[in-house]
Amino acid sequence: MSDDELQTLIDDLRAEAERDRDPEDTPEIGIVMGSDSDLDVMAGSEEGRPGAYDALTRLGFEEVTDYDDPPEARFTFETYVVSAHRTPELMYVYAETAEERGLDVIIAGAGGKSADLPNMTASIAYPLPVVGVPVQEKSLPSVVGMPQGAPLVAVDAGKSFNAALSAVQMLSRQHDDLRDRLVEYHDDLQAGVADVSRRLHEEGTPGFRESSE
Repeated sequence: MSDDELQTLIDDLRAEAERDRDPEDTPEIGIVMGSDSDLDVMAGSEEGRPGAYDALTRLGFEEVTDYDDPPEARFTFETYVVSAHRTPELMYVYAETAEERGLDVIIAGAGGKSADLPNMTASIAYPLPVVGVPVQEKSLPSVVGMPQGAPLVAVDAGKSFNAALSAVQMLSRQHDDLRDRLVEYHDDLQAGVADVSRRLHEEGTPGFRESSE
């Protein structure tokens, strides 16, 4: 990203914060990550575990890619790469303007031993809640190591799917529709376990393994 592109992105975020938009037309959730190399963890990948993108779209959210042409879905989210070390001003402006731009909660993920993006985002965006995602196991101490008085909700390493569920849980306290979607999702999980349990019992271990291949 060139200096001009970076400044344009910063200016766009500030301009969006100054616009008077209906809260229903702004994204409720922001997803930020320190590098696009974190995308498979933060969004989910076909080869690995599902991520925040998968969780949100499963619950009926749609991704905003153009503020002037938002999706028709009632609940939406946005996604950015924001490096705490390489683009600190972008990180600061993103977090500083988050509430004014209509966000209700941020999911922030970073990797490496110095995974500072979730922590710094939480400090700057306060009192907006931030859910931190350690992209790697070695990132966990950095993400969860916030001092008293500087809150940051955090999930286990790599589990951005759970971060998204937590973010939607926060929103569901004010939106019954989201609560219903969460309950339906949980009911589907229970039904899936029950189905697997019955199949395993009725088919026996060898038969279950064969039918599951």
